[in-house]
Amino acid sequence: MEKLLVIGLGGFLGAVLRYEISGLAHRVWGAQFPFGTLAVNLLGCFVLGLFMTLAEGRFLVSPQWRTFIGIGLLGAFTTFSTFSFETMALLQESLYLKAILNISLSLFFGLVAMWLGIMTAKIF
Repeated sequence: MEKLLVIGLGGFLGAVLRYEISGLAHRVWGAQFPFGTLAVNLLGCFVLGLFMTLAEGRFLVSPQWRTFIGIGLLGAFTTFSTFSFETMALLQESLYLKAILNISLSLFFGLVAMWLGIMTAKIF
């Protein structure tokens, strides 16, 4: 139960941060391009890469903090950061086919799932 509360608190903060940063980017750069989403995804990738590398190497970070930041906060901030971290891990292990497959399947089937959701909604 403690783990779920840690994830939930981190998720709450991550979602609020995503909303605020996306809104700021929208106000600064306008709505002609999804700059807010791009900014959040790139920032999330950077922070997750930095945090996980430091947490696994230089600094001993407790499991609760790793869960709070890595799964809760950054998981709610952007799942794109997790996708990027996992793909990078495959590349670092020289599992190039799996990395390309992960990228291709995620992008293609993500768009297919989005299209199916839109088409299903139009039926109702």
